[in-house]
Amino acid sequence: MARRAVLFDLGGVLFGPGLQHFLGSCERDCALPRNFLQKVLFAGGSDSAYAKAMRGQITLSQLFSEMEEGCRQHASASGIALPPAFSVTRAFEEMAAKGTVNTPLLQAARVLRRNGFKTGVLTNNWVDDSAGRLFTATLMNLLHRHFDLVIESCRLGVQKPDPKIYAYALDALRVKPQEVILLDDIGENLKPAREMGMATVLVRDIETVLKELEELSGVKLLTQEEPLPTACDPSDVTHGYVPIRPGVQLHFVEMGHGPVICLCHGFPESWLSWRYQIPALADAGFRVIALEMKGYGESTAPPDIKEYSQEQICKDLVVFLDKLGIPQTVLVGHDWGGAVVWNMALFYPERVRAVASLNTPYRPADPAVDIVEVMKAHPTFDYQFYFQEPGVAEAELEKDIGRTLKALIRSTRPEDRLPFTLNFFGVRERGGLLVGFPETPPASQILHGPDLQYYIQRFEKSGFSGPLNWYRNMRPNWRWALSAKDRKITMPALMVTAGKDMVLRPSMSKGMEEWIPQLRRGHIEECGHWIQMERPAALNRILVEWLEGLPPDTPLPKISRL
Repeated sequence: MARRAVLFDLGGVLFGPGLQHFLGSCERDCALPRNFLQKVLFAGGSDSAYAKAMRGQITLSQLFSEMEEGCRQHASASGIALPPAFSVTRAFEEMAAKGTVNTPLLQAARVLRRNGFKTGVLTNNWVDDSAGRLFTATLMNLLHRHFDLVIESCRLGVQKPDPKIYAYALDALRVKPQEVILLDDIGENLKPAREMGMATVLVRDIETVLKELEELSGVKLLTQEEPLPTACDPSDVTHGYVPIRPGVQLHFVEMGHGPVICLCHGFPESWLSWRYQIPALADAGFRVIALEMKGYGESTAPPDIKEYSQEQICKDLVVFLDKLGIPQTVLVGHDWGGAVVWNMALFYPERVRAVASLNTPYRPADPAVDIVEVMKAHPTFDYQFYFQEPGVAEAELEKDIGRTLKALIRSTRPEDRLPFTLNFFGVRERGGLLVGFPETPPASQILHGPDLQYYIQRFEKSGFSGPLNWYRNMRPNWRWALSAKDRKITMPALMVTAGKDMVLRPSMSKGMEEWIPQLRRGHIEECGHWIQMERPAALNRILVEWLEGLPPDTPLPKISRL
């Protein structure tokens, strides 16, 4: 029978080192005999304070109290002097401070999930009412984002190795024992699972575990390829809608808690283009808001071209922040979204904590040369002139939305290329952007399956007029930018370039430091235009490293106490 589910223990497997390691460390620091704390913790077997905590009969703070008393009694009976400042809570606090998520196993779980396996966490755990309970909450929140199921013994009143908890897990996953692989670092917890028919892996060193897991699952886990990060599912994420003014609303999704990051996508995309960044940034401790930009999907697509000028888009974004009660945010944009975030940093700097652009460089407007002449001097921007006449490009792109998206959104990998390469030169002369492309191109490696279908549904709803109207404000955008031509972008900034972007080439970002003194750079050489989807893990590392290096978020001033 084929295996189709994997269950991971938490302490000592997905998170480590486990509690016993920190109990041993506390014993050494306090000059206590070896296993002193473990004897107290487990004294009484199934009636021990630890077992009661695992079954949810007492809370973690109650466990601390019972352990403190147990330590005093055991020390007195053994003739041992406890240090004056002795506290069992220290071991638990050290575990929270020094323990880490096992990244290779978390990545393996992601790969298994992407290959059709159900994944779950099966852990003996306590109800945490201690002063450090935010640690537990944060860890469990992370696990719920990355696994299909999280089962805690304290919620069920039964703990491993009681067979009932394994039966519960099988029922919750809707699988038979022979379809399950269980990983645990305690052999006693594996025995009943094995007797039920599950395949088991005793966790010691990671490489051996990954080899065993690879053999049992048939999924390649020991590979040099960068695993895709966890993606969020449109049906399993929080959606919100903000009324900007009568007839205009903006749709967004959000995840996480902490300082706010707003993600602004480009053309022809969706908030879903950030699907690999949203969970990663939430895991890094941020409240992530991914907008569906005006004209797209469930956001309103007003017919007036002026609605899509950069000035109006930025005004709308300020209202969006106001209505969500967000005074200041980090802004991250890609493609047209990059233009928006640079303009926000210029015209509304008080609302921008820091700003990052993917692929889209910043250049101040030049009053000496008309913007249309500047654009005409770059043959790669010929497609933007093709987009100018309302109705023309819409007819081509809306004729077969699936074909349009499969032609435009592809990676630069050789195996993902079509016989006809997308060419932005001479689009008007050819008579269309997609002229020469196959009528039924294969789905690309970076947008396929349910994600492609979601994109198609969004564009079937909104059409292409709104997205194309962003291009139809060349001169209004230029005139607005001229009013800020002598300003500098003063907040922390990040420019991420992609080596294989044929339109927004890395060379176009040369000299940005002159206008952006605090600019930092990131670069991904083997990557094209669709950077969030083509190299998501590399991009996430760049973003998180930059975000973690920002100055601390300033506490909000208490202007009003009403």
